[in-house]
Amino acid sequence: MHSSLVTIIMPVKNGEPYLSESIQSILDQDYPSIEIIVVDGQSSDNTKQIAESYKNVRYVYQQQNPGIPQAKNIGIQMALGEFIGFASHDDLWAPNKLSRQLKYMERNNVDYTITRVKYFLQPGSSVRPGFNKDLLEGDYVGKMPETLLARRSVFDRIGIFNTEFTYMEDIDWFNRAALNQIPMGVIEEVLLFKRVHDNNVSYDPSKINRINREILFLLKKSIDRNSQFNKESSN
Repeated sequence: MHSSLVTIIMPVKNGEPYLSESIQSILDQDYPSIEIIVVDGQSSDNTKQIAESYKNVRYVYQQQNPGIPQAKNIGIQMALGEFIGFASHDDLWAPNKLSRQLKYMERNNVDYTITRVKYFLQPGSSVRPGFNKDLLEGDYVGKMPETLLARRSVFDRIGIFNTEFTYMEDIDWFNRAALNQIPMGVIEEVLLFKRVHDNNVSYDPSKINRINREILFLLKKSIDRNSQFNKESSN
């Protein structure tokens, strides 16, 4: 297997409780050629100090537009790696996540892979109303940035994340990848462990109206994009 550099982009805001554990699970990979870019969305805790305590971590502070889509895009623009992945500041990786994905991509000639994910409840935390408790049972194919490992060329081809979204930017990106028929593979192994805790932003019930509006916006963009693609294909 080659030893190409892999860039892992980690958006974070006030990640102090779990950040060290998450970074360490990436640094403990059995694949050594890694850089981590922590993009800090204006934290008020010790996120900066924790990130800068690791020599393989590049820390950047979001001066403007401190949202997750923009954080991912900042990381992509800074990335030096041939391959790009993403991590949440509160998740954990299996130690062979990168090596398994890289081997699969090399052997199967695909441009990106996703893996299975296992959700787990942080001890002492409760399940938030916006979270589906059934996800804590079993494991699932995770079509999400945290399982994604992609060749940098994929972003050059289909673009970065759409900052018109706050929560649905990942679904929009995967839709564009599918529309452009980017070769991909699913690794049927649990390589990501996703922590459920009291402060998960994605499961905040107060955000449900915004999420529903974004779903409708996403559907419209997908319909318009497919229509344009079909029109161009027929010409």
